[in-house]
Amino acid sequence: MGSPFLYYAEDRLSLAELSAARLDGDVVELGDAYIPADAVETPSLRAGSLRGILGTTLAATHLSAAWIHGAIPQPPTRHTVQRAVERRLHHVMGRRLVYRDVAIAGEDLLLLGGVLVTAGVRTLADLARVDDASHREAMLSLAADRPGLAREAVRWLDDHRPLPRCRPAMAALSALAADEVRTR
Repeated sequence: MGSPFLYYAEDRLSLAELSAARLDGDVVELGDAYIPADAVETPSLRAGSLRGILGTTLAATHLSAAWIHGAIPQPPTRHTVQRAVERRLHHVMGRRLVYRDVAIAGEDLLLLGGVLVTAGVRTLADLARVDDASHREAMLSLAADRPGLAREAVRWLDDHRPLPRCRPAMAALSALAADEVRTR
């Protein structure tokens, strides 16, 4: 069962009714859904807003998971998803998705808002392995919000070798963990 605070087009209200409510200031957009304008935006609501594209077989990862965890203010244009079931998926993914076909282990997932999302430590490890500015910014924000997470992500990467870009990610996360210790 989804949240009573999330409104999807053609669920309880039509797209026209939701658009009118948005223009009146009664609801605001959140991901692929709408929430009451005075509702507090939570990780569960952000995750639940992606119910339509994630379903029960996909998990939000990378920047999508970073947005759900609150590390970045806006959802990415294309959501990064990964298979959360053992069987391979044989349907066409949407153009709004970056799909990775490797299954994610259950211990790396959280159930938030009725959908699966990578846990904070896995999200941080994934962000550190991508070499671009948006992933680096999200990595720094997530690590700053959760003391000790960088150290946990280094351990996670060490336990899950070999992964692409594992060494540079471990170096970046180790530097973050060392900075955290120095600033205490």
